[in-house]
Amino acid sequence: MKTYLQEILRRKDLLFYLVKSGLKAEHRNSYLGYFWWLLDPLLNVMVYYFLVVIILQRGGENYPVFLVIGLVVWRWISSAVNSSAKSILRYSSIINQVYLPKSIFPLSFTISQMFNFLFGLIVIAMFLAIYGIMPDWHIVYLPVLVVITMIFLMAVGFILAYVTVFVRDIDNILTYVTRLFFYASPIIWRGGRLPPEYSIFVDLNPVAIIVTAYRDILMRQITPDFMSLGIITAISIVAVVITLYHYSKNEHKIIKAL
Repeated sequence: MKTYLQEILRRKDLLFYLVKSGLKAEHRNSYLGYFWWLLDPLLNVMVYYFLVVIILQRGGENYPVFLVIGLVVWRWISSAVNSSAKSILRYSSIINQVYLPKSIFPLSFTISQMFNFLFGLIVIAMFLAIYGIMPDWHIVYLPVLVVITMIFLMAVGFILAYVTVFVRDIDNILTYVTRLFFYASPIIWRGGRLPPEYSIFVDLNPVAIIVTAYRDILMRQITPDFMSLGIITAISIVAVVITLYHYSKNEHKIIKAL
C-alpha cells in the first residue's frame, strides 16, 4: 500500500497532465469554449425555473438562488461520478502499454470536475448578488465543504472505475442511478415538501446532505450539519483506503480484463 501511494506521488506530473488535458478536451470543438463552464449552469437554471415556476407554479422565495446552488453542486457530483466510472476504460490503450497506477485515472477526472465547479461558484455569486444575499462569516466553511465533497467523490470514483472494468453494464445502469439520486435529492425541490414517510430519502442521502450544506453556507448563513458531513467523510476515507489497497493488490487483473 505504501509503495503504491509513493508510485502515485511519483506520477503527479501525469496526474497534472490528465487534469489539464481533460479540461481542454471538454469543450475543444465548441465555438464558445470555456465560456460553457459559465453558460451551462445558467441554461440549466433557466430550464428548471421555467418547469417549476412557470409551468408548475411552485418555487418560493429566492427560488432561483436555491435552484442554482443545487444544480451547480449536482453538476459537479454527477459529472465526476460518470466520468470517473469510465476513466480506466477510456485510457485502456495507454494502460496496456505502460505501467501506471490505475487509480490515477478516476482521480484525474474527479479533480477536473472540481475545477468546473469552481467556475460554477461564479454563477452562484452572480445570483446571490442579484437577489441581495450576502454570505456572512459562515463562508469560511466553504473550503471545508469542498474538501468533504472531493473525498466523497474520490471514494465513489475509485469504486466505480474498478467495478466498471469487470462489469461493463455499470456504465448503462449508472445513468438511471444518477437520475434517481437527482430526483431523490432537493436539487430542484425543497426537502420540507416531502411527505414524512419519504423524509429518509433526504436524511440518509449523502447527495442531499451535501447539497443542503452548500445552501446553508451560501444562502441561509447557518452552520451546516457537520455531524452528517463527518459521517460521510469518515465512510469516504475508509472507502478510499480500502479501494486503494484493493487497487494495489489487483491491478494485474485490470490489465487482463482490458
